[in-house]
Amino acid sequence: MNPYVLLDSGDQMKLELAGDVLMARPAPQALWPRSLPPKEWDKAAGVYVRSSSGGGQWDWKRRVPASWTLAHGGFDILVKPTDFGHLGFFAEQAANWRTLEELCRRLPSGTKALNLFAYSGLASLAMARGGAQVTHLDAAKGMVEWGREIHALNPDVPNNVRWIVDDVNTFIARELRRGNVHQGVVLDPPSFGRGPKGQLWKIEQGLVPLLESCRAIMGPDPLFMLLSMHSQGYTPVSLERVLAHLFRGQGHIITGEMTVAERGGKLLPSGIHALWTKEKLP
Repeated sequence: MNPYVLLDSGDQMKLELAGDVLMARPAPQALWPRSLPPKEWDKAAGVYVRSSSGGGQWDWKRRVPASWTLAHGGFDILVKPTDFGHLGFFAEQAANWRTLEELCRRLPSGTKALNLFAYSGLASLAMARGGAQVTHLDAAKGMVEWGREIHALNPDVPNNVRWIVDDVNTFIARELRRGNVHQGVVLDPPSFGRGPKGQLWKIEQGLVPLLESCRAIMGPDPLFMLLSMHSQGYTPVSLERVLAHLFRGQGHIITGEMTVAERGGKLLPSGIHALWTKEKLP
């Protein structure tokens, strides 16, 4: 199975070889000039073009399959280009998947972990492969089904994932009423979204209350929380301070940028993350 490769970036775009398909997509952080000549970029089968009014659309130069598979971050992944310009995975999260799998291997077998805004579930699969009992939650039924399809492509991942379609805040409130504890929490909240019943989510108003609810659901013996973000206006220091507040200065926090390495080794920044753990990682 062919891998995902970031070939080049610049002029707020990135050129990616997604398995067998070459494509160009927006990369707002890529402020520098492109390294490869225009003739290489012109080979892209599809270019995602953003609209000035928001959203965007694919400009396909050649016919490509509706879906295909590629390898990245230790997983076989089912790719489907979406109307939002996504492929079904975020390449910059690969380091987090490895960290989560290694972390869960060090924890007691069957540790309960919760993945919120879980998208197509690579973080869920990483924790399950590490031995955790994972609850995967996303408001979009289609994304949860997509996650199940990716799980089926990776038979080495145990059947330790509970797949749930629900609004994040609604689910957490119900779990708190029932007294259910999840000692590990992973979340990558969007800037804006709606739950399956139209529940409105805005990160500016919703993030801190949500994180406080997540801390409550972790019970008296929390083990880890991984918070990653792609929203503008936040920094690793922002995430570090809010996690330090949640856990009252206890435990250990690692923060940084999420990046993808180009074929030549240069890094494309693609979001931020902060990991709190009860025990310091080696």
